[in-house]
Amino acid sequence: MNRLLFAFRSFFSILFTNSLAPDIAQAFGYSRPVAVKVPTAPPKPVAGPADGAVQMLAVLQRDARLIDFLMEDISGYPDDQVGAAVRDVQAQARESLGRYLQLEPVIDSVEGTFTKADGLDTSQVKFLGNVPATGKAPGGVLRHRGWKAAKVDLPQAAPGALLAPAELEVE
Repeated sequence: MNRLLFAFRSFFSILFTNSLAPDIAQAFGYSRPVAVKVPTAPPKPVAGPADGAVQMLAVLQRDARLIDFLMEDISGYPDDQVGAAVRDVQAQARESLGRYLQLEPVIDSVEGTFTKADGLDTSQVKFLGNVPATGKAPGGVLRHRGWKAAKVDLPQAAPGALLAPAELEVE
């Protein structure tokens, strides 16, 4: 009975597709066994460095509306109104940074004082002004202490580029 079924299937397979069905060809030794691919779940997206940046921007947008402020054209507003808005955005953004990051200066010294470059990680220092051709200097006046994240404690978030969802008020 099996051979009869193979005969009918072979006949119609060759008639309509101009080829022998793969399982029949394999059964009669006309082809090698074909590995069957087992469907697998697509890999879960992995969070990368850019996702952390997007997540931090999303936090600053959520807590301080920072992106809204930065994307707004403020040239038409009076200075006192801009100052009031900046004060609110700055306070809320500072609170958010403090909640998720422990920040510390790269060089813990007073700005405007001479600071020696000995023992400093040159990848964390940017030399300005009359820098020798070697790129190294014995020291200089500290213009900015710099910042580094001593600790990052962002909540888990799914990878993606969404900073803030659009908001629709239903009336």
